Amino acid sequence: MLDATTYNDKWQKCLTHIKDQVSDDEFVKWFKPIVLHGFDEKSKALQLRVPNENYVYHIEREYISSLRPIIFKLFGERTKLRYYFTPESEQTQSSTYTAEATPKPIAQTDTTKIKNPFVIPGIKRLVIDPQLNPNLTFETFVEGECNRLARSAGLAVAISPGTTAYNPLYIFGDSGLGKTHVAQAIGMEIKQRHPDLNVLYVSMNKFQAQYTTALANHEPNDFINFYQAMDVLIVDDIQELSGNKPATQQAFFNVFNSLHLRGKQVILTSDKRPSELKDLSERLLTRFKWGLAAELTQPDVETKVKIIRNKAARLSTPIPDEVINFFAEHINGNVREIEGALSALIANASFLGRKITISLAKEVLKVYVKMAQKEITIDFIRNVVCDHLKIDQATFDSPKRTREIAQARQIAMYLCKQHTKAPLSAIGAAIGGKNHATVLHACKAISNLIETDKAFAAMMEEIEMEIKSN
Repeated sequence: MLDATTYNDKWQKCLTHIKDQVSDDEFVKWFKPIVLHGFDEKSKALQLRVPNENYVYHIEREYISSLRPIIFKLFGERTKLRYYFTPESEQTQSSTYTAEATPKPIAQTDTTKIKNPFVIPGIKRLVIDPQLNPNLTFETFVEGECNRLARSAGLAVAISPGTTAYNPLYIFGDSGLGKTHVAQAIGMEIKQRHPDLNVLYVSMNKFQAQYTTALANHEPNDFINFYQAMDVLIVDDIQELSGNKPATQQAFFNVFNSLHLRGKQVILTSDKRPSELKDLSERLLTRFKWGLAAELTQPDVETKVKIIRNKAARLSTPIPDEVINFFAEHINGNVREIEGALSALIANASFLGRKITISLAKEVLKVYVKMAQKEITIDFIRNVVCDHLKIDQATFDSPKRTREIAQARQIAMYLCKQHTKAPLSAIGAAIGGKNHATVLHACKAISNLIETDKAFAAMMEEIEMEIKSN
């Protein structure tokens, strides 16, 4: 049997290892106040005294994955953690936690079996951190034609979770359009309207990682039971479930089925519509289609203006109307790109002492975002080629077959193939009434010239720059 000094030495070594893995501030705040209370050899329980239950919650959530292997190494495999603290009811207003205070065990967890990564172990009522961002609410979400269906359905779900026809609510669209914002806003609204409901937001990648850990610890049932205890489950990036993950798909199927059968709300987000998901079991795909699939699309100019005004107001920065309109008309991107460009504009103005003008806006857009471009068409390329080579349109379209004219047509055919989605037959028909074989020959001839003739390659680069800068 080891004496208390030996266990204390081991605990000090444990703290030394922890200090190497966290920042100084984290160590001082969360680990330095912990005192070794003892070690129960019979139950193999490491007893730690902490200032309050908040320490238990934070350590279990943020540091247990780093703490567990250190404890196993120093105190032995399958070591349990038992926390003690002095409850407020036993303290006077001026008292602080002392080593002599009568300890009260509030939480016990087997460090080999973390059943619930979000719950303070030992508390009877299920209390979880919903993993929601308080800044992502319906109040901060800008509504437009591009997202009205998703927002309206989301609000209906928040008012009556699990009782509407929108279960599951499947929100899909390209990256940066606000899927996560809508999903989190629903969760925040539900917590405000129905504080007793258990709401949880989780990414599919985290769900998979947690399930893998549960399998390794031989506790998949505990994992599934935890998720089945939710009243509202929000899963972000459900498309990550696709692929060769039959066990994870089965686990999620069990969770989904249980929640849906008991009238609990499921909210899913994805960058693909349900019919576009690959390598997913048919029964899951069928269930994803049970409720409502709401698409988020690229914002129109009017919605972009609202987004910019909203962001500027939150940053307490006045933006001239002409700059707002310029941004809205020229940013060819998603909501995330719009907000990023605006932040860059404000930062440039603030740090460099410059006024927010159209000129500054142009500089920012060149660096931070892709400017909206006109569609590149066959006719546009023909015009650029003729202008650059100083050939009039009539001569270009004439039956003449001089070397200069023939090469100009080949250049135009090559560039049309590179910069448009037009089929070869359409390109040939628009340039001299040729067939697709002629276009292929022209593309090959121009490619060879680019590779062998530096002057010609430089000229082609100039023409392409003119085409891209339209």
